[in-house]
Amino acid sequence: MILIGLGANLPSLRHGPVRATLEGALLALADAGVRVIARSRWYESAPVPPSDQPWFVNGVARVETARDPADLLDLLLAIERGLGRERRTAAEPRVMDLDLLAYGEVISDGAEGPVLPHPRLHERAFVLLPLREIAPDWRHPALGRSVGELIEALGGDQEIRPL
Repeated sequence: MILIGLGANLPSLRHGPVRATLEGALLALADAGVRVIARSRWYESAPVPPSDQPWFVNGVARVETARDPADLLDLLLAIERGLGRERRTAAEPRVMDLDLLAYGEVISDGAEGPVLPHPRLHERAFVLLPLREIAPDWRHPALGRSVGELIEALGGDQEIRPL
């Protein structure tokens, strides 16, 4: 199962409002031959770590593709750039953030391709809650824990609500 996280908290010049930009990212994936099998509803979440920037809109998509993890990550970064993402500093406001969360059972330290599964997905309510919607039986390949167990371990310090 290939999982992609989507998030943004700034409008884009190309699509306007954040949700429209996120929908545009899903269309760009499809245009590049990446088949979206399932997607969560959108969630609104406070920035992590906490800051005074606007809240994010986040979701998760399950996709199918013949691309390998490195090629898929390159595509995600290209889509981000095409939608106006500029990477300057960590945890900054952004027009688009596309994360390769998991690629089947692949576990990688990033020496050859992306770090998989995403190194912080198990700490993020804005990933785990939408993920549970589309893949309730998913298990973290490195930790061996179910998405439900990961959600239970979060604690209550992250603000998130469905839109």
